[in-house]
Amino acid sequence: MTTSKDQPHTAQPRHDPAPRLVRRALISVSDKTDLIPFARFLADRKVEILSTGGSAKAIAAAGIPVKEVSDHTGFPEIMDGRVKTLHPTIHGGILARRDLDHHVTAQRDHGIADIDLVVVNLYPFEATVAKGADRETCIENIDIGGPAMIRAAAKNHDFVVVVTDPADYAPVMAEMAALGGATSLGLRRRLALDAYSRTAAYDAAISAWMAEQEQQAFPSRLTLAGQRRDTLRYGENPHQAAAFYATAERRPGIATAVQLQGKELSYNNLNDTDAAYELVAEFAQPAIAIIKHANPCGVAMDDDLATAYRRAFACDTVSAFGGIIAVNRALDAATAELISQVFSEVIIAPKVSDEARAVLAKKKNLRVLEAGSLPDPMAHGLAIKTLAGGFLAQSRDNGRIDEAALKVVSKRVPSVRELADMLFAMAVAKHVKSNAIIYAKDGATVGIGAGQMSRVDSSRIAAWKAAEAAKAAGAAESWAKGSVVASDAFFPFADGLLAAAEAGATAVIQPGGSMRDEEVIAAADQAGLAMVFTGMRHFRH
Repeated sequence: MTTSKDQPHTAQPRHDPAPRLVRRALISVSDKTDLIPFARFLADRKVEILSTGGSAKAIAAAGIPVKEVSDHTGFPEIMDGRVKTLHPTIHGGILARRDLDHHVTAQRDHGIADIDLVVVNLYPFEATVAKGADRETCIENIDIGGPAMIRAAAKNHDFVVVVTDPADYAPVMAEMAALGGATSLGLRRRLALDAYSRTAAYDAAISAWMAEQEQQAFPSRLTLAGQRRDTLRYGENPHQAAAFYATAERRPGIATAVQLQGKELSYNNLNDTDAAYELVAEFAQPAIAIIKHANPCGVAMDDDLATAYRRAFACDTVSAFGGIIAVNRALDAATAELISQVFSEVIIAPKVSDEARAVLAKKKNLRVLEAGSLPDPMAHGLAIKTLAGGFLAQSRDNGRIDEAALKVVSKRVPSVRELADMLFAMAVAKHVKSNAIIYAKDGATVGIGAGQMSRVDSSRIAAWKAAEAAKAAGAAESWAKGSVVASDAFFPFADGLLAAAEAGATAVIQPGGSMRDEEVIAAADQAGLAMVFTGMRHFRH
């Protein structure tokens, strides 16, 4: 029987469920973590080790017998090592099906020995890009022979075991020790899946880098890759399965955070914590954001975190119970003491002082995360939303309102204080589900209306929240009195704006752009409101 490149061989394998002995291994690794103990384990079991370059030198230096691939193939490494394992003796030894006579005959005729174990991890392309290396260095760190060997071994997993991660040395050694130097089909299949996942992610990283180099934000094929960090207990609801994957973006936040204490993070914890940390990073002053169900229930900035926390918490003391708290400074003991007085699910901070850790340690179930640094709210990136049969991709909302670009459209010009509160309120509105209305005063939210189908409802809810918060604090009048209002999109009618005026707001910031802008401006003037247009919408669905 003959086959062609366009017509793969269709002969059915005679599957042998018995474990397969490992007699010969090929090792070519960039990451040499735990390499020597693994190589010594193989040598102790009389496994012949083939290797290349730095891997061969490291193994030999440890006194472990090793054979250079060039000696095995009879062909030297050429072109600065670009061509060394791309050879029929290597790939024939990996790809040969031991259950097909004509494969075995071809091996005998061409002197090709079986390779039963392939241990390869790839040139550190992702790390090289992350370090900001020049184009030529990045290109040279695109591995060719490694992915070819990994894919070949994974394809032939009925007979060959492939290892792409040093973390898998231990299970391979354990199984070989238990099975007299052999591996099971179950392990080989699992590692084959890991292998193809690794090469897919590697190619995705290269594709993303090349798209960036060519300034193609949306290439013809967009491939997403992530490394599983955690398998979660469940998703948004207990009947949903879930896992957390980290991408190569390396954006400070939930993916970079170290959990210092507390219970396992849930799907909803992760989602809400990300929302909180992205919001609090918007502010240069010490700031606190308290999040519930991905929406803020209180945000404030002040001269110190403790004061900011008190003011953020006061915005909605009911919703803050069981919330997620994000801070944009190193968490200090005084703030930790305040936070610990109310039940919270998660705290995330760039750093957590030793004194704060001691305070929070009394709350054993409280999850405390240290992210290392803050995300850059101005940085570029992609936001992905899944759909049935596909996904939407858009650039991250890194828009920030420039004070110089504000357009005063009312007769009354906003005061310096009103203007500062407007900019603060709009920064918060950017992180609130649409339709979003934010009442703010003196650098703190006093009422938030989120996720309503009509803007006037959001405005009324925010006003009601401000009145309730004031009542809870024993204030004589609603905290909406003298506040400013931010709207994430234009007011389609004057009713939402009038609701804000009735609540006591004195100034409004909104994108503008409605067919009824003139009507809304006239209503603002009649109510004595100062109003500015930003020209930038911040829908968040």
